[in-house]
Amino acid sequence: MAKRVVVIPGDDAAPEAMAPTVEILKNFALDLRFTEFPSGEQGVQQYGSRKGFERALREAIDRSDSTLFGSTNGTTGGIGYLRWGKQTYANVRPAHWRPGFRSPLKNPEAIDFVVVRENLEDLYMGVEGDLNTLAPLGLTSAITREPLDTTAQGLFAIKAITEHGSRRIARFAFELARKRKAQGGRGLVTCTSKYNMLRKSDGLFREVVEATAKEYPDLGYEQYIVDDFARRLVASPSQFDVVVMPNLYGDILSDVAAGTIGGLGLAPSGCYGDTYAYFESVHGSAPDIAGRNIINPTATLLSAALLLDYLGWTDEAQRLEGAIAQVYASGETLPPDQGGSASTTAFCVAVRKVLFG
Repeated sequence: MAKRVVVIPGDDAAPEAMAPTVEILKNFALDLRFTEFPSGEQGVQQYGSRKGFERALREAIDRSDSTLFGSTNGTTGGIGYLRWGKQTYANVRPAHWRPGFRSPLKNPEAIDFVVVRENLEDLYMGVEGDLNTLAPLGLTSAITREPLDTTAQGLFAIKAITEHGSRRIARFAFELARKRKAQGGRGLVTCTSKYNMLRKSDGLFREVVEATAKEYPDLGYEQYIVDDFARRLVASPSQFDVVVMPNLYGDILSDVAAGTIGGLGLAPSGCYGDTYAYFESVHGSAPDIAGRNIINPTATLLSAALLLDYLGWTDEAQRLEGAIAQVYASGETLPPDQGGSASTTAFCVAVRKVLFG
């Protein structure tokens, strides 16, 4: 049966990377059907209102097998539904150095790991409010052992870590490590959180991951406090294989991970649930370079490779990754952020030439 993919081009410079990526996917001549949407403001105009545009997006997503999502400045909707509506709880962000990537590190050759970020909980649930609304709870600080001063003018945010959410992201991480081991990987899972200070919330996350590790005796396991992990991520990133962490740390440290291989222009991601997944580059919409045809399309192309693998076209996914690696290794058509002068179009033409001649 045909696979249906929704394409949301994103905003600012993002559509400039998305359009040639979709063309490359079409050139594979797979049984793949695309539903392509306009960018944010154009979508609002086309569907008559923001609500109408977002309703059309949700309906198309519900009819699809997956979504390829372009970076957004908030104008394009759909991201909330893709994440919480589809319960895509595992944000997978690979960091794999390839020859030609402009890493700031002296010896990046062995960097090949994946950040697995819990995608639905933590501070990203967006539960915030006035500090004085907490007064009836009579909260006491575990650090100072003093009552929380709710008379001060200020705000709060709730960090929520659940046993269920922690367990499913832990199992996802261990299953991914097992898959990578079968493909020649190290078979190692690293857990990180601030469990020395946030002993209940981050402590729960660590405890659940520890317990899950016992179900996978064929895999290695280690854990670090998040600040120690951050240091190790810069000093020795090649020591890692699969790293699992709560939402906020994952969002921040996956950007650091991208920095170790050469920047956000090289960083793809996939957000996986039990019944759905969507794929997007880690970088933002790059409004400062919109319209200049110089955005690095590598992250979008690699996200498309993750999409192909998810839909069952593993050989095509590997071919796409291999073509990207070949273009970088040649050094002839590098994007500006990687030390070259190639346009977005020229880079994608080079990849397409390797793939299809």
